[in-house]
Amino acid sequence: MLRRLVVLIAIFSMTLNWTASAGAQAGDGSDSSEYLIKAGFIYNFAKFVEWPSTAFAEPDSPIVIGVLGTDPFGDIINHVVEGKKIGTRGFVIRRFKWSKELKDSKDFKDCRILFVSSSEKLHFEEIFDAVKGLPVLTVGETPGFAERGGIIRLMLEDNRVRFEVNVDAAHDGNLNISSRLLTLARIIASAGPSARKPG
Repeated sequence: MLRRLVVLIAIFSMTLNWTASAGAQAGDGSDSSEYLIKAGFIYNFAKFVEWPSTAFAEPDSPIVIGVLGTDPFGDIINHVVEGKKIGTRGFVIRRFKWSKELKDSKDFKDCRILFVSSSEKLHFEEIFDAVKGLPVLTVGETPGFAERGGIIRLMLEDNRVRFEVNVDAAHDGNLNISSRLLTLARIIASAGPSARKPG
């Protein structure tokens, strides 16, 4: 078990080392470094999540990463996944602005990973309801994101990016998160309905 944990940490470290070497091209400053690392985490999450076979139209359908709301990544996330594949699947990045009509959009429903920006915290309940039961891995960074129904929350602790996982929310989307990934996560339980309301 310890060996597997060390291997998993090494995989994350390799990706983050690679992204650090590309950092100068992606931008400068601490924000750029932070979102370079977070983009690397999102890419790695795709390696450790199993979507149901019905989530993709074709065996080589891409993994669509949606960014909802104010985009903190800019072109960084595009550079991180450019040319990358997991099995036969490449990546496509799409950006969205929240609206009540968006939840019925095919492009939105085709997202397999959805990064929900902190700019959308007043709409979390509507967003989570819109993807409820769909095989969409929701990722955010707002405090309380996982408790309110998101699946993974990225956070900075001691200048390191760490993450929380709401396993129940993942199960609701019929997503299977590898136990190897969960070993590195802080497991979060969903809060009651009142806690899902914006504060």
